[in-house]
Amino acid sequence: MSTLLEPDLQSTSQPAERLRTTMAAVRVSLSWFGTRKTLTSDQKAQAADTFGAEGAFLSAGKKLLDTRHPAFRAVTGVRGRLLGYTKSMSLPYPEPGIRLLRQDRIEPFNRQMHFFREELDEAVWRLDEHFAELKSAARDRLGSLYNPADYPGSLHGMFSVTWDFPSVEPPDYLRQLNPQLYEEECQRMQQRFSEAVRLAEEAFTAELAQLVSHLTERLSGQEDGKPKIFRDSAVGNLQEFFARFQDLNVRSNEELDRLVADAQRIVRGVEPQALRDSDGLRQHVATELSRVESVLDGLLVDRPRRRILRKPR
Repeated sequence: MSTLLEPDLQSTSQPAERLRTTMAAVRVSLSWFGTRKTLTSDQKAQAADTFGAEGAFLSAGKKLLDTRHPAFRAVTGVRGRLLGYTKSMSLPYPEPGIRLLRQDRIEPFNRQMHFFREELDEAVWRLDEHFAELKSAARDRLGSLYNPADYPGSLHGMFSVTWDFPSVEPPDYLRQLNPQLYEEECQRMQQRFSEAVRLAEEAFTAELAQLVSHLTERLSGQEDGKPKIFRDSAVGNLQEFFARFQDLNVRSNEELDRLVADAQRIVRGVEPQALRDSDGLRQHVATELSRVESVLDGLLVDRPRRRILRKPR
């Protein structure tokens, strides 16, 4: 296994600049059929009368489809995997809907997103086969609240995913048209990437703290006189974090780098079953991780609040 601090990533450039030159912006958008609808004013007034309330002070809605149906769960399952993949491959960026993706990962990311789109289309196609059944069940459950106009003729096209790679750099033509405005935009871009570095640090710190805390809690103490039960994923999720940290970290926080390296050293080569079989190993790992956890807790408490980026005047 390679070390966390690889020579090719030991750059003398500032983290924000390193992030700007090695990352690309990506924006993933989901269009989703809404399964809930607010009641009309008359319907809310009627419902309010039941409780002797005023309709204007009542918030109420109806559920159009049974989202527990296996076919619907298959659709939402694709969404969950898609969003999880996007998050695992990218870093946050201080613009809503935009994340940062390594430039050398654009092609595999694009291929995977096409795969998710095909998977989603297939799942929606199967869901549409049950659409009449789902509407019939909704008619029975909603009674007089059922309205055929709430439903499209088909679910095809009601669920979709799109993605693009927007530019976050100031447009070059602005340099000629208005040099001062171009310079202001450059400064704002630099601020955004500095904020992106901070957001990445916060996200990594919070995730590591959560993973370490969970495993430490499971390894410590007993329940009903027996060692607490833990899943293999409690260790596996940490290993996945180390790989993602190595892949996406921009080396901006030496203390965080040391904590990650320390946590990785503690669990390196440790199998979940070995922790179950050896009380000594279990206690050793729990004690060492508790030390890392306490430092992480300090980082989370001391971290500065996010800065609000305003356009330079």
